[in-house]
Amino acid sequence: MKLVTAQEMRNIDKRAMEEFSVSGLVLMEHASKAIADVIRHIADDCGFGKIVVVCGKGNNGGDGLGAARWLAAYGLKVQVLLVNAAEADLQGDAVAELEMFLKAGGRLQCINDANDMQLAEVICLKADILADALLGTGFYGELDGLMKDMCRIINNSGKYVVAVDVPTGIDADNGAAAADAVQADCTVTMGLVKTGLLLYPGKEHVGELVLAQIGLPEQLTEESGSGKYLLTDAIVRSLLPLRKGNAHKGDAGRVVVAAGSQGYTGAAALAAHAAVKAGGGLVSLVTPLSCREVLSIKVTEVMVHGLLERMPGILGGGAAADIIKRAAAADVLAIGPGLGTSESTLEVVREVLQKAEVPVVIDADALTALQGHLDILTQMQAPKVLTPHPGELARLLDMTPEQVDRERWALAEKYAHDWNCVLIIKGAPTVIGCPDGSVYVNTTGCNAMATGGSGDVLTGIIAALAGQEISLQEAALCGVYLHGLAGQMAADGCIGLAAGQISEFLPQARKLTEEGSVEEYIYNYALNVIK
Repeated sequence: MKLVTAQEMRNIDKRAMEEFSVSGLVLMEHASKAIADVIRHIADDCGFGKIVVVCGKGNNGGDGLGAARWLAAYGLKVQVLLVNAAEADLQGDAVAELEMFLKAGGRLQCINDANDMQLAEVICLKADILADALLGTGFYGELDGLMKDMCRIINNSGKYVVAVDVPTGIDADNGAAAADAVQADCTVTMGLVKTGLLLYPGKEHVGELVLAQIGLPEQLTEESGSGKYLLTDAIVRSLLPLRKGNAHKGDAGRVVVAAGSQGYTGAAALAAHAAVKAGGGLVSLVTPLSCREVLSIKVTEVMVHGLLERMPGILGGGAAADIIKRAAAADVLAIGPGLGTSESTLEVVREVLQKAEVPVVIDADALTALQGHLDILTQMQAPKVLTPHPGELARLLDMTPEQVDRERWALAEKYAHDWNCVLIIKGAPTVIGCPDGSVYVNTTGCNAMATGGSGDVLTGIIAALAGQEISLQEAALCGVYLHGLAGQMAADGCIGLAAGQISEFLPQARKLTEEGSVEEYIYNYALNVIK
């Protein structure tokens, strides 16, 4: 499923009108009926009968006016509040919707001062459902004046709230939330899902997300130019490798994991074990010599090899050559989890990255090795995937983690291109930028996965899949999705998940995905399609 920014959606609407002769009023009517159908369904389920639609003067308000007319035709009691505007202030196709609403006997109250706002509060308190059609995808920044006051009334009403296209106060592109942004129970978005609806903090204001098809020609959405996608089970199912009936361990992928140091053997064990549970046929773990014995006990299904050390736990001369040699005999190399950040170890990592010839998954301390040495990424010949969390990417780019969080889409797209890599920005949600210009937002995962070692598990999963005859980009997409799904299954709705538990559910997660039976486990993103 494609995702769009506000401007990309406006471009699609414009082309529909100019090139396909689909009038704006027809699109607004389809949107209005879709909104009304959702509200009617909620009202029927809950025994509600009184609806208040709160409108602004733009197209979002026009959608709300049209929905109000449909709801009245369905037999519900409907009142429209027009905020910070008179009837004469309406613009575009919203004018026609207002005329149709009034001719059908609709009740309209303009809210233009403090006294009107007191009346609006009383009207909202008497409603069962409030529909927020104040501001649409053009909003950014902060709310003020009557709009801010109206949003406060909506939020304090205690009523069920349905937002039209985007909750008022939410940036449709990046999910930034203004103070007093509307907190919706359900958001009906038009045509295509807007990127900001899936990014925090905006996502917390969306509630259930309903996608309304409004009659846009399919050709337009396919040709929209947007390279942003929702990463769904259907996409992952089409990419997952199929194993032959007579496959042997060599066919299932040879994986080398370079990880671990004194005090951080757990990270190495988690990554290596995840590679096994994700289907890796032969998994080798290379680790500082002083860590070999303890890791041999921790991961019995993995071959453990010791690397030369400068001192206990710190890699020294010859370690890079050993890693490169072992990786050359494998299908993929994962490097970084718990490896350590001594300068000697970081020098080894940099040498390995520069000389690697097989696909590389770069995580954790290997990312630290790239600080001040980003030129290595553009010089590398091997395909690569980077898996930073916002803090790690912030250090690479000299930004703050908060900036990275706000700009996930743009950063994933830009640096996947600039570094010719797959860039996975971990978090809620995880965003994956690809060198071909496409960007995906993951649909699996839960807050129970906010625990140490979860990222190490992801590294092992991606490495294992990359050894199973699919591309590194495909492995990254599948790995992120399965990691999140296995985490959801392991947590079972409870906080207190240990990272190692994620790996234990990987076989089931993969089986569910292959069979197309994932839907019942996906609760982080609710996407219903209204046609």
